[in-house]
Amino acid sequence: MDSEHFIDITFLTMKVTNKGKSIFANKHFNAHSFIIEFRGKVYTKEEYIRRLNPSNNHYLQISDELFLGPTRTADNYINHSCNPNTGIKIIDGAVLLFSIKPIHRGEEITFDYSTTMAEDYWEMNCCCGTKNCRGKVRDFKHLPRELQEKYIGLGIVPDFVIRHSNRSLQLAM
Repeated sequence: MDSEHFIDITFLTMKVTNKGKSIFANKHFNAHSFIIEFRGKVYTKEEYIRRLNPSNNHYLQISDELFLGPTRTADNYINHSCNPNTGIKIIDGAVLLFSIKPIHRGEEITFDYSTTMAEDYWEMNCCCGTKNCRGKVRDFKHLPRELQEKYIGLGIVPDFVIRHSNRSLQLAM
């Protein structure tokens, strides 16, 4: 196998928690560190809606009309948090997870699912347990404006989500 395409994930471990399978750091990560690339079969929005199990959604929106499907690899088990320590960046078509603050060895890896959602279809009750838990995971446009601005400033909101959110804001005016 070409070493350029080999991804070493020995620095991550899966554990079963009260949330189900979860991914934890096996080493310290500084802020802005690359964690993992998300992989999976690409589905259209129509296929996503047809295949979705609303109570167990492992799809990730990657553009206005495309979604990465479930895998059996670590990227599939990174849980949502309303106080995340990582965020998604889509760079040249690659879906990459970066730390947004230091992550210590043994800490769970999480991201805010709302930062990649502009689909107007699926939502879930949140059970992250953080003190700032919003209680519901929904499209980015539903986040408080200050939180949207924070996430955009961190560079962890894909362009398609920002465009969709801005369209929704203009329609509401």
